[in-house]
Amino acid sequence: MMNYTFASATILLVLITDPIGNIPVFANALKHVAPQRRAKVILREISIAFLLLLTFMFVGEGFLRVMNLSDLSLQIGGGVILFLIALRMVFPPPEAQETEQLVEPLIVPLAIPAIAGPSALATVLLLVSQQPERRMEWVAALCVTMAISAVVLVSAERIQRLIGSRLTTAVERLMGLVLVSVAIEMMLRGAKTFVLQLMHP
Repeated sequence: MMNYTFASATILLVLITDPIGNIPVFANALKHVAPQRRAKVILREISIAFLLLLTFMFVGEGFLRVMNLSDLSLQIGGGVILFLIALRMVFPPPEAQETEQLVEPLIVPLAIPAIAGPSALATVLLLVSQQPERRMEWVAALCVTMAISAVVLVSAERIQRLIGSRLTTAVERLMGLVLVSVAIEMMLRGAKTFVLQLMHP
């Protein structure tokens, strides 16, 4: 089992929700929204993502029991998802031609999956399932993460002008490298626990 602190859980959640990487996603989705309304839309989508992740923090254990899933399978599965997400951050796929979205986005694709994607949902489930007694600490870490996302995404245009697209891409790939290491650590710890359970049933 990985023992997270408040700081390490916050960093992990920031890496997974990836506000820097979401800058171009939000910029594309909001380009047909009036400039004076964009901040309100961003804050609304972040609030929706926050409520979904918060719900998973409180109902996650019941969900695992209903689905008959163990903490170990969640840890290994979460590690695999994180690894795949991290690879996309380090080696982004070629940009596909996206259909123009002329209406204001609601929930999809900004709240889900840009912020509250499968990896974020798996991570909050993992945090709570491994250390349920620290649930309020994980809620606080999620609050800090959403606040960071809000600041970054509301300031996205200024950030892009200030640091440029190349530096934004470099930061994104650096975050991906860190997340690869976290994902591998999760899978290794899960595999070690699985082997120990086989040896000492």
